[in-house]
Amino acid sequence: MARYGPQHWWPAREPFEIIVGAILTQSAAWGNVEKAITNLKAAEALSPQALHHLSLSEVAELIRPSGYYNAKALKLKSLAHWLGKHYDNNLDKLFASDTSHLRQQLLSIYGIGQETADSIILYAASKPIFVIDAYTR
Repeated sequence: MARYGPQHWWPAREPFEIIVGAILTQSAAWGNVEKAITNLKAAEALSPQALHHLSLSEVAELIRPSGYYNAKALKLKSLAHWLGKHYDNNLDKLFASDTSHLRQQLLSIYGIGQETADSIILYAASKPIFVIDAYTR
């Protein structure tokens, strides 16, 4: 970052939006994820607290454009619950962990696998890590 500056690989700027995008982009085209994120923003539901207070069906309806919306709604609700329970919804506290511990923490959340965890670490926490996906194997 110091040498090359921001490269804008990820279109969002807010860490929580990046995390939500990383979950919603699983098996989805980015354009559809953008529609879902736009819906969440319009409903003022793009925060851990807001997602926690919405019902599963309300979240599912908002993220419908991203596909697999019932499964992804459960993932987002799980994330919101976990973040509130373990870190008082404070991403700075979460991101203060060293990379290895942060990765283990993220992998403990329902619906976050290795590629998603690594994307969150790189793009939301701004920590150096390689994101290994199907294209880099």
